[in-house]
Amino acid sequence: MVLFKKKVKPGEHEVVKEGPEEVIHINYESYPRIPSIEDDAIVMSSVIEKLSQASSVSRIIFHQKKKYEYNYNQTQLLAEVAQIYNHFIKQKNILTQAALEVFGPIPDSASRIRNLQNVVLNLLRTDPIGAFVETKRLLREEKITLSKNPPQEYVSLLQPYLTVLTEIYTLLAGTKLVQAAKDNLEGYSIGTREVYKKLFHPVITPDFMYTRLLATPPLDAELIDSYSLGKNTHVQLFNTKETIKPLYHITPPEFQISEDKYELLELARKVLAEHQPKAEEFIDPEKMRETFFNIGRDLITELAENKRISLNYHEIEELAQILVRYTVGFGLIENLLQDEEVQDIAINSPPGTTPIFLVHGKYDECVTNIIPSVEDVESWASKFRLISARPLDEANPVLDTELILPTSRARVAIISRPLNPTGLGFSIRRHRDKPWTLPLFIKNRMINDLAAGLLSFIIDGNRSLLVAGTRGSGKTAVLGSVLVEIMRKYRVISIEDVLELPTDALRELGYNIQTMKVRSALLKSGSELAADEGIRTSLRMGDSSLIIGEVRSTEAFALYEAMRVGAMANTVAGTIHGDSPYGVYDRVVNDLQVPKTSFKATDLIIVANPVRSADGLHRFRRITQITEVRKDWENDPLTEGGFVDLMRYDSKLDTLVPTDELINGDSEIIKSIASNIKEWAGNWNSLWENILLRAKIKKTMVEYSQKYKIPDLLEAKSVIQMNDEFHRVCDRISQSLGKLDSEKIFFEWEEILKKYIKINYKI
Repeated sequence: MVLFKKKVKPGEHEVVKEGPEEVIHINYESYPRIPSIEDDAIVMSSVIEKLSQASSVSRIIFHQKKKYEYNYNQTQLLAEVAQIYNHFIKQKNILTQAALEVFGPIPDSASRIRNLQNVVLNLLRTDPIGAFVETKRLLREEKITLSKNPPQEYVSLLQPYLTVLTEIYTLLAGTKLVQAAKDNLEGYSIGTREVYKKLFHPVITPDFMYTRLLATPPLDAELIDSYSLGKNTHVQLFNTKETIKPLYHITPPEFQISEDKYELLELARKVLAEHQPKAEEFIDPEKMRETFFNIGRDLITELAENKRISLNYHEIEELAQILVRYTVGFGLIENLLQDEEVQDIAINSPPGTTPIFLVHGKYDECVTNIIPSVEDVESWASKFRLISARPLDEANPVLDTELILPTSRARVAIISRPLNPTGLGFSIRRHRDKPWTLPLFIKNRMINDLAAGLLSFIIDGNRSLLVAGTRGSGKTAVLGSVLVEIMRKYRVISIEDVLELPTDALRELGYNIQTMKVRSALLKSGSELAADEGIRTSLRMGDSSLIIGEVRSTEAFALYEAMRVGAMANTVAGTIHGDSPYGVYDRVVNDLQVPKTSFKATDLIIVANPVRSADGLHRFRRITQITEVRKDWENDPLTEGGFVDLMRYDSKLDTLVPTDELINGDSEIIKSIASNIKEWAGNWNSLWENILLRAKIKKTMVEYSQKYKIPDLLEAKSVIQMNDEFHRVCDRISQSLGKLDSEKIFFEWEEILKKYIKINYKI
């Protein structure tokens, strides 16, 4: 990073084009005090002089170890004054002794010319509010003089002088600065700075940051929540009058460190800037971050010793982490992704003009206090291009990739010119740190216990299913919970163009899982294998459950081939965009051109859609339909009874309710699963009892979690363990009794759960 695009000496400035804005950067490195418009008349004078020559400037930034930035509104307060100053400074003949030639032999000429010189040459730059007050006083004095009926000749001689004073007064009275200060003009003392402190508030950021962070929330904001991320990152949420969206206000560690630490970071950054990471280093971002972290830690330790700055181990670690974020990392994006409540992040173009927006798990749509800069946005795009090894240019204006950080994972979509005419735009979806589970969905009311029991039964029955929904409805999360329900004894192959499924976490939990990454459907060519070829390859890799991240394009043919091959053998599942079972059919058959007969290979469609509150301010994720696809239709499954809902969302109850078809045992899929199991074949009551048993088990885990305040009991590690125990208990009782006894199974399983809680949570 460079602070200025050209060599700028202390005291000098540069106007830089940043997107649609012009920004004036002023170097105050050797200035003896902290540069401040509101506190320092000399600084204000210098700024107004510079603005008088650069009328289109939108922001002002001072550089002195930190950056002190004045936004557009504050800059305009001074820009108007600067143009007035420029107007009068050009009229040199009224500001020198030559003024006598303009005004003629005005009464007390020396004193009156000094008044003009003081207002224009001094007060307009150092105290423009004082200039207005002084001009008003001078006019009042002249009015008093004229009220005494002096000779007409005296009045005539004074008129040119009064005209100039009146013009200055009128122009200043119309400025935003004077209008903003009008309530503080009574008794105003020229030279004081109290009013300016109320009007000017710079955003202070480290000098190594380009992205702006509004450090102070609005004075009239109402605090609605606050929490910390780790030790030194603080989040506050406010309601403000400016927007209906809450303000998500984040304060990262770099805004809470001392001046000495700032100096160390800046020195270390300059040293690290000499080592530009090579493209091949981005192939393994985790290793690259580790390398830079180790280098940064050693460098900061050495610099601290040289500067005689005492730092402990944790302080050095923190500074090294900050250094990595602002060199090879993604800056404040990483701080946002550290928050488990953050679900989506939107960075709109053109950069530098709008803040980052996000979707919060509790407060939904929020606006943040972060305004990304052109430099950072372009840097992030370059890093994503290198990490993904995928193009992002005019021929390929869309990039889909993933971001894997030490504390989080996210999916990233980037659009650029010509698709995005104003530059670069990002959409970042944060994945949950741990896999979603059915008990977690019960707790969050996305499903209920009966739906969880039904899905558990069908997944164990190795059916083919699609999870449908709109964007942001939770499709991938539901698919992840399907993965958790597959027994660990079976092999799983996942196929994705962007790695979103929690395969690494499941691998650590003992799953036999193989990940395959295929070419994005948005790319026509590339080194990666196409999605349809990846699916066909998976069929040659042995007996496995097959999980498709998202069905988008030609891979639909191969997916249905896999469904036909996998039917009655292994679970085949994927996600697809669609808001209803018929929407899925329309997408698969009409858009993706899969034959109607092939679509019948789909056994179950799970529809996840957000529902909104009556006031429109809140949105909740819910599964709204669980629908089986029957096989005895020819042309249109909707009119020929091809879709049969097993459960349907009831908006009044805010939950899924079983349909008559499910309650009465009119489900071909469930019957098909039962037909292969001796004691269930033709015995709906026994089969239904097993579904209810599974539902009771899921519900019991939620109840124990809430009773003993153990949120981790609903996480994948515990859920998978207790799923395994359920299958072991079923096997033992079936072996001893020759049948499945739901009461005995639940009793033994619950005893195991109690023991598990006692051992692992000391309760």
